[in-house]
Amino acid sequence: MTKAVIFDMDGVICHTNPFHSQAFKIFFQKRDLFPTEEEFMLHMYGKNNGYILSHFLGRKIEGEELADLEFEKESLFREIYQHHVDPIPGFMEFFHALKNTNVKTGVATSAPFANLELIAGRLDLFPYLESALASEQVSKHKPDPEVYLKSAQNMGVEPADCIVFEDSFSGATAGLRAGMRVVAVLSSHTKDELPVCNHYIQDYRNLDVDTILDLIY
Repeated sequence: MTKAVIFDMDGVICHTNPFHSQAFKIFFQKRDLFPTEEEFMLHMYGKNNGYILSHFLGRKIEGEELADLEFEKESLFREIYQHHVDPIPGFMEFFHALKNTNVKTGVATSAPFANLELIAGRLDLFPYLESALASEQVSKHKPDPEVYLKSAQNMGVEPADCIVFEDSFSGATAGLRAGMRVVAVLSSHTKDELPVCNHYIQDYRNLDVDTILDLIY
């Protein structure tokens, strides 16, 4: 049986949320909007840009306007974050330990591909990935399972043989709806703020590969 592990990116590979907050604060300040950290917790972390922008701007943002505003905000994020790319503790060791056991790996993010290029490129993950999907490659965002089902298809693996690492409610829900095992990374949310997952970690330090792979029966 071929097993696969699929990682979300923000809050799972790198703890990017503080930098997304900075970018959104600059973006919204230009429009005389000043969301609180509590509002970001409820309406930004783990959400796609269409939802975030529509919520905070108070109207439906879609189509070309969404593409333009998303590009503005994500460009701000990349400008800030390029100087801070740093994986969650233990991630690189765990990732390469997975590859040493011939497990297939993928990344499935709701962020734009340019963000994935920045992070996966800086960490040199691309040579080791069998699948790399970003927002441009799907038509339905998490909690819809499309990005995870498509990842499994890319890797030639059955959804039931996949393990997903997620940090948000919508992301974990997408993994579960795809029929996959889900490991919750508690970088952005508490256990109580997430759906019931198969395993929970604070970070990847001392995380045993066999323990994770054993989640697939």
